[in-house]
Amino acid sequence: MKENFLRNIFYYKSYYLDFYKTLNFDVKRKFNWTLKLIATVERIPIKYFSHIKNSFGLYEIRVEVGSNIFRVFCFFDKGQMIVLINGFQKKSQKTSIKEIEKAEKLKKQYFYEKNRK
Repeated sequence: MKENFLRNIFYYKSYYLDFYKTLNFDVKRKFNWTLKLIATVERIPIKYFSHIKNSFGLYEIRVEVGSNIFRVFCFFDKGQMIVLINGFQKKSQKTSIKEIEKAEKLKKQYFYEKNRK
């Protein structure tokens, strides 16, 4: 069965992949499933993908396995390309300001490098 991809997923440098390598098998499998969902469905459920309030175009991909919650920040480029950046395990109710600031910095860095080419 052929998948119909509506969005492309791009890993900026090795930020996401370095995070992914630290995860156990079940979490990796859930991330793979979630990324496929994001790439192939027209309306992504908010449970898995949502805009970060008070940010400029940052989104978070959410994965829950058991009682563990994981997040990966991302943003759009070229319309339907989603660029993945930093990931972390969420340990409190509120998303860390430090992680959001890191994501904002990586997004700026991405566009700066892209525009220099």
